[in-house]
Parts: sequence; structure tokens; C-alpha cells
Amino acid sequence: MFYHTYKTLGTRKGENRHRPEAKRSPAVTQRSQMTSSGQTLIHFRSVSYRVADTVLVNDVSFEAGRRETVVLLGRSGSGKTTVLRLINRLLTPSSGEVQVEGRATTAWDPIRLRRQVGYMIQEIGLFPHFTVERNIGLVPSLEGQAPEAIRRRTEELLGKVGLPHSLLQRYPHQLSGGQRQRVGVARALAADPPILLMDEPFGALDPITRAELQREFLAIQAALAKAIIFVTHDVHEALLLGHRIGVMEAGRLIWMGTADEFRSSGDPSIAAFREGLT
Repeated sequence: MFYHTYKTLGTRKGENRHRPEAKRSPAVTQRSQMTSSGQTLIHFRSVSYRVADTVLVNDVSFEAGRRETVVLLGRSGSGKTTVLRLINRLLTPSSGEVQVEGRATTAWDPIRLRRQVGYMIQEIGLFPHFTVERNIGLVPSLEGQAPEAIRRRTEELLGKVGLPHSLLQRYPHQLSGGQRQRVGVARALAADPPILLMDEPFGALDPITRAELQREFLAIQAALAKAIIFVTHDVHEALLLGHRIGVMEAGRLIWMGTADEFRSSGDPSIAAFREGLT
């Protein structure tokens, strides 16, 4: 959401957890692509993305459903962030198709699509000249919601992310890093989008603040009723937050399964990730 608001300003207004097969394959097995919710909101169908002769995403297929958090785990350069940008049409597939709520992203009006997708990044992207209240309420205001409703929603979300209402009139430079990150979470949720994309959202925080935000995210996760794609290179974070974990390597989705299957997998690539656990 933070990236695309720069694009939309000045434009028109407008659990049951599934247990898939846990084995390595150039294309993840059909069984491991099934969602746990029964309602698919995101569907990658043999998607590739190239820049000139460089393949950044290679034949990726998976689904994500409502009330499901799919964590994409991988090293830097594995294609995780590119996958996110294909979902909200910041990028367009070179081949294959990405569907959001049953429609190809290329069939969506890009502004309408991006307002249906909350997008949170590590750098947060708050507008420095906007108060906390205005930052959180930006997209709802672009959608034409009433000021009173926006105010109520802003106060509700501040409570959910552990911030007092006294911060509403402060500016980003008056907040700590952890407070800014919490405002970023609230901002991504403000318009109640059905899909939430989170790109290393807690990666720049100190360990204590990061753990606090992870706990708060877990506390509200079940109530969100959203399809969440969460990108990280942190194995602990993936195991803590993901209903399913998809492992990216050199642009391919090489494995997908639950946390328990990740822990027990005999796949050499998965074992290499597990070596980072303490």
C-alpha cells in the first residue's frame, strides 16, 4: 500500500490448515498449491517474469486463500519481492497469469487493484508531512469514506497495533522506529483490503521490537480474514507466522508445505535453511 499510494495520489477517486506434500520439484505439486481456506484470492498460474535475458521469476504456481498467511522464504535475489509486485500489478508477467479474486491482474484497473491490496514494506514509506491520523486514513479518504468513519477506523487500528490515540496528531519524525512500523501496519489495513502483501516488514527493527510486532500480528491474524503473502529471509519468522511456507530459489518456488513439514523435510535445500535455526 505504501508504494502504490505514490502512484494513486492525484489520480481518479474512486483453519483448517492443509498439509500438502513436502518434496522438492521444479514445479510445486498440485496438492501443495491448494489453499487452507476454500476461497482462493490469489492464484499464480505458471508465472514467469523476465527483464531482457534475465529471468527473475520462473514458472511459479501457487494459490493463497482468505484467512491464510503464505510466507515466501528465500535468500536475497530469490524472486520473493518480484512475486509480490506481480500481485498488485507493479509488474506484469512475461508469461503465465496472476489472478486476484478470480480475475487476471491485467484485466483489473491498476489503481482499483492496488487499493484492494495492502502493501507494507520494510522502509514503511509514511508521508513525512502527514500526521499519523492522515497517513493511516489516506487510502480510505481517496475512496471517499466519511471523515467520521475514517477517524473511528484509525483509532481502532491504533489499538490493534498497540499504539495510544495520543499519537494521532504526531508526525513520523516524532515517532520511534517501532512506532512508525506499527503505523505502517495500521495504514496497510486501513481500507480493509482482502489481500495484504508484507515485504520484510519487521526486518529493520531491533530484536525486542520485532518480537513484539510479530506477537501483535499473530494476535490479530485470525481476525483479519485476508490472504496474506509475507516475504522474509528469516526462518524463525516464517515458522512463527506462516500457515504455509514457500521456499524460493533462483526465481523458482521449489517447495511449499506447513511449518511441521518444513522442520521434518529431507529435502537438501530445506535442510540448508534449517541449519540457520538456533
